[in-house]
Amino acid sequence: MKQYTLFNTTYKQNVLALLAVTMAAFAVNASAYTGQELAGEAKVSMKEAREIALKAHPGKVTDEELEKEEGGSGLRYSFDIRQGKVTQEVGVDAKTGKVLENAPEGKNPD
Repeated sequence: MKQYTLFNTTYKQNVLALLAVTMAAFAVNASAYTGQELAGEAKVSMKEAREIALKAHPGKVTDEELEKEEGGSGLRYSFDIRQGKVTQEVGVDAKTGKVLENAPEGKNPD
């Protein structure tokens, strides 16, 4: 008769897999975007700005930041959005939600 122990190999693998998934989920949720310290000045949230940017240029967001930059209110969310082989930079004003930029990313990305 096979003896089962609490820590058999399958159980250990399952526990480790669950632990890895849990840690990854917390790491993603806990990670801050560049410029998060400026969020108190924004009237538009990162989530809202991301939705606006993706409407302007659908694809996968590969980078996002909140930065002080000339144009608009002077505070903008900047998104790099990849669709196929093209990466588009979309800028959204953090105070008005207006799209300030929607152009292919230049040769020298931020």
